[in-house]
Amino acid sequence: MSLSPNSLAFVALSNEYCSMMESVRDVADPRSFVNEMIRLLPRLYVTASDLKPNPSLDEDEAYLDNYLDEDYYESVRMAIEELLGADDVYLEVFEEDMKYSDTPIRASVAEGLCDIFQELYNFISVVRDAPESRVNDALIAVRDDFASFWSQKVVNLMRPLNQIKYSSDDMGDDADMDEMD
Repeated sequence: MSLSPNSLAFVALSNEYCSMMESVRDVADPRSFVNEMIRLLPRLYVTASDLKPNPSLDEDEAYLDNYLDEDYYESVRMAIEELLGADDVYLEVFEEDMKYSDTPIRASVAEGLCDIFQELYNFISVVRDAPESRVNDALIAVRDDFASFWSQKVVNLMRPLNQIKYSSDDMGDDADMDEMD
């Protein structure tokens, strides 16, 4: 059994995303971080949407163990929150509780990015040095988690990140942002 090019691309993108999230403390310029997230998130979405792991006999039991501890998650989340400042908070309209609320629901870019980070960190931790059959099972689990949970996070986060990139006074004007790409 061999992994498809799309599966290999997903592993590489997941690793790239996790590396970026783990190095966020070293990022001094919020613009570069926002640009990187705007570059990575759509690619992750498309690649994860197209994941077609080989069928498995125990496909319904495929799951990812939790490797990311709460303290590490929280330290990355706080670093992103600090980097983005006031731009971290946005109003979320695609929240299940929104239909029962008279007031807008506030969400955090940092928390959303870290929720995706947790999924991909767990995935990368499983596939690192794993036999190909275990990688396939991890692909099944991450594909299922994508469909039920983090796909919506990806698309929801694109809106505030786009807003930060193109309209924030703190981030510079569009010409400055285009030069950074």
